[in-house]
Amino acid sequence: MNDSGSHPPYDEARWNRLTEKQRACLDLLIEHKTSKEIARLLDISKHTVDQRLNLARDTLGAQDRNESAFIYRQMKEKYDRVTYDAVEVPATPALVRSEFPDGGSPNLMELHDSSALRGGSSGIRPPFRGLFKRDHNSANRLWIYLAGLAAAVWIVLGGLGVAQALNQLIQN
Repeated sequence: MNDSGSHPPYDEARWNRLTEKQRACLDLLIEHKTSKEIARLLDISKHTVDQRLNLARDTLGAQDRNESAFIYRQMKEKYDRVTYDAVEVPATPALVRSEFPDGGSPNLMELHDSSALRGGSSGIRPPFRGLFKRDHNSANRLWIYLAGLAAAVWIVLGGLGVAQALNQLIQN
């Protein structure tokens, strides 16, 4: 080991020599899957799974499957880091010129939506904008269920009407 106490430098070289197919088999091996289960999940033969695991074992320098899984898990924790997407930061809010007279308090009845000045919406919202949020109160939830039920009944009755019309056409 080097002075920093980290893994030897050849660990990264061994990690880089593992192929994606070997890593896929090793990922399932560390979940305690058998060769047969791995073969079913990856849609390959058991022989191919064993071959990939044997090659991975040789690359990792392990004695058996269990040691391969142990070494692979340690390396995975160190070298297989998740790359995070950049965080989307909202735009800096722009100051909007106030229409209040100096020294006067705002009259709440005369306030206007300033988002129209910035090119945003002018208070008109799409009709189903908040429909799928999860924090509706019970009354709103009841109305949503009733509306869904009414739509389902309407669709079923429409389908039955079409079926009846088709049935009459066929009989005539």
